[in-house]
Amino acid sequence: MGKTEQSTFSSVLSINPYKEVYFSGVSSFITETTSPEFKKDQFTLSYLNTNDFITSQIAISKNIPEEDLYDAINAKMYDDLGLDNAIEYKLQYVESFDNLDEDNRYFHVFIVDPLTLDETFKPVIEKIKYLDVIIPAPLLIKSLYTKEIIESSAPHCFIYFQENDAFITIYRNQEFLYTKSLKFSFIEMHERFCELYGERIDYEAFIHFLTQENLRDTQSDYKEYFIKLYKELFANINDILTYAKRAFEIEKFEHIYIGLQAQTQLQLDEMLEAELNIKSSPFVFDYGFEYNGGSIDQLQALMQLYTTLSDDEKYLCNFTTYYRPPRFIERQSGKFILLIAASFILAFAYPVTYWTLNIAQELQKKKLQDKYQELHTQRITREATIKHKRADKQKSLALLKIEQDEYTKKKNTLIQIHKVKVEYPMKAKILAQFSKDLNNYGVHISSVNYNQTQGKQQFVFQLITTKDRSVTKLVEHLTQEYENKFTFSLHEIGYDPEVKHYLTELKAEIL
Repeated sequence: MGKTEQSTFSSVLSINPYKEVYFSGVSSFITETTSPEFKKDQFTLSYLNTNDFITSQIAISKNIPEEDLYDAINAKMYDDLGLDNAIEYKLQYVESFDNLDEDNRYFHVFIVDPLTLDETFKPVIEKIKYLDVIIPAPLLIKSLYTKEIIESSAPHCFIYFQENDAFITIYRNQEFLYTKSLKFSFIEMHERFCELYGERIDYEAFIHFLTQENLRDTQSDYKEYFIKLYKELFANINDILTYAKRAFEIEKFEHIYIGLQAQTQLQLDEMLEAELNIKSSPFVFDYGFEYNGGSIDQLQALMQLYTTLSDDEKYLCNFTTYYRPPRFIERQSGKFILLIAASFILAFAYPVTYWTLNIAQELQKKKLQDKYQELHTQRITREATIKHKRADKQKSLALLKIEQDEYTKKKNTLIQIHKVKVEYPMKAKILAQFSKDLNNYGVHISSVNYNQTQGKQQFVFQLITTKDRSVTKLVEHLTQEYENKFTFSLHEIGYDPEVKHYLTELKAEIL
C-alpha cells in the first residue's frame, strides 16, 4: 500500500485465484485464512499467471500527446499482434526506460482476454465482492529491488513453478525486461513424467516425490525419469536465456533465483547452477514478515510486500474490473433520491427552475464540445498512424525490390563462376586424355574447336599424320575406350601432296 492506502486500510488480503488461497496481512503479521469476507477497510489484491496474458514491447512516437497514448498503444497492439477486433481486450502498460531513442518511447504492454478475467476471479468475487488490484505476477518482483532485498542492477533471472503455471522473468537495471510462460507447471511436469516413465502414476504420488524426496539420496524407480525431466527443463531455460542474451544484448546473467510454490527437499538451484554454470539461489527471500504457521507462497509474500510501496515505487498495471462499491451519491439509487429532493426544491423555487435548466444546458453543451474535441483528436491521430503505415509499406516494398535485384545479380555471378570452375577443368582433362591417345598412334592435332549448340557439346579435331592407317586405328581405339561417353565421326581422310601428309577431321560428341 502507498502512504494514503496505509492510513485508509487496516488490513491486506492477498489472493491466489487459481487455488483460492487467501492470506491476510495486518502490520507485519501474515496468516492464511479459510473464510475471507467483504470488509470496507480491507485492501485486496491478486495476480495473473503468465499463461493468462500476452505481453509485448512496442515503440510509440514521442509526438503522441499523453492523453492519446492509450489509444495509440491500443491501435498498434491490435495491428502488430493481429488481435481479433471483435474482442475488446483489456490492456495495461508500463514504460520502459531501457532504450535510448530520441524519437520514440518504449512500453511493455500486457493484454488480457476479458473472459479470462471473469473465469479466473468469479469464485473470489463471490466471496469478497471486489478486488482493488489485479497485477501480472512478474511485475511483483519489482518490490524486491524497491525494498533493497536485492541491491544489484545486473541482469537477474527469476524462475517460479506453480501447480498451473511456471514462468521465467528477467530484470535488468532493477526494471522489468522480459517474461515467458514455461510448459513446466506441476500439472504439465506430471504429464511429461508419465510419458517418460511409460506408465500413468497418481498426481499425488508425483507431487509427494517432487516435494518430499531428495533426488540425490533416493533409491526410487522414479529417480532416473525425474532426472530426464529436469534435463528437459534446464534445456528449455537455457534456450530462453540464449534468446534473451541475443534479443536484449545481455553479456551474461549475474544470478538466477529458482523456486517452487510447494516446499521441497530438492536443491533445484544447485542442479541448475551445475547445468548452466550461472550462480543460482532458491527463490526465497526475507521480506520482514512474520508468518503464522509454516511456509508461505512467494507470490503471496510479494503481494503483501507490493502493498507497502507508494505509487512511484511500484508498477501500476491494474487489470481489475471489480471496483469497490461507490459512495452513496455516486450510486444510481443515491442519484435518484437526490433527484427527487432536487425536484421538491425546484417545485418550491419556481423562478430558480429556469436558471437551473439554463446551467444544465450549458453543461451538456460543454460536455458535447469536449467529446467532439476528443473524437476529433482521435481521428487525426489514427489518420496520421495510417498514413505513416502506408509510407512504411512503400519503403519496405522499395527495399524488397532492391534486395531482389541484388539477389538475382549475385545468383547469376555464382552461376558463371560455377561454370568456369566446373566446365573449364573438364575440357582441359578431356583434351589432355585425347592428346595422350593421339601421341600413342602417331597422330597430331593441327587445331581444336569446341561447340555447344542445342544442348550438345562437341569437340572438332583437325588431324595430320604420315599414315592413313594410324587414323583408322586411332578411331577404333577411341570408340572402344570411350564407349557410352563419346560418339566419334570421321567422314574422309585426304592426302596433301605438298606436305606429304594425310589430313582429316574427327568429331567427338559428349554423351
